[in-house]
Amino acid sequence: MLPPPRKPYANAALAHRRLWRGRIGMMLVGSLSVLAGMTDAIGFMASGDFVSFMSGNTTRLAVAIGAGDHSLTVRLLLLVATFVLGNALGIVVSRFSRRHALPLLLYIAALLCCGAFWPFEDMLPALLAAIVAMGMLNAAVEEVNGLPVGLTYVTGALSRFGRGLGRWLLGERRSGWRVQLIPWGGMFVGAVIGAVLQQHMGLRALWVSAALAAVLGLVSLKIPRRWHLGYMPR
Repeated sequence: MLPPPRKPYANAALAHRRLWRGRIGMMLVGSLSVLAGMTDAIGFMASGDFVSFMSGNTTRLAVAIGAGDHSLTVRLLLLVATFVLGNALGIVVSRFSRRHALPLLLYIAALLCCGAFWPFEDMLPALLAAIVAMGMLNAAVEEVNGLPVGLTYVTGALSRFGRGLGRWLLGERRSGWRVQLIPWGGMFVGAVIGAVLQQHMGLRALWVSAALAAVLGLVSLKIPRRWHLGYMPR
């Protein structure tokens, strides 16, 4: 037998929940992107290296190899490998914490605090701690209502927005492409804030990023568990 059709009010309730799940998810994406942009700007201005923008570090790596700059090549290889490790650790922490965002964001906050208060002149370990944190951040949200999102990189978001714009110009009315500007806007705003903080505090400005990560972790407790499971990687 076929299942009975859903009642109109049930369909409306489902649509309402999906709408709010999408809105809350994109608010979380925007906030986490602010964190990523802030941290990336602080690290870049303090060291000249990107903390979350591995496309930039990859291009710099290729240029260093072409120029025969062996010390820079080794440094950039280390940064890219550390980011990959951070992504892997993010999944491990997420799984062991039963895909709760709070433990993940608290680990990220702890790493950023370590970077902020690193006591020695060589800032490479502090930079690596921040890179691990940004890699782990990608395990906080992977998609919202089936739409893929990126937190520490926005090239994909701009590409998806551009393709959606092209389809819209051709008369296609697909949904979801406009929201891709949210992570881009969040990262842009965060980078501006990070640049201002770094000018006044140097690398110690990472403690502000740490505080934001902890606050967002606490805020995530207010998000329905089922919704959060839909946001995070499986």
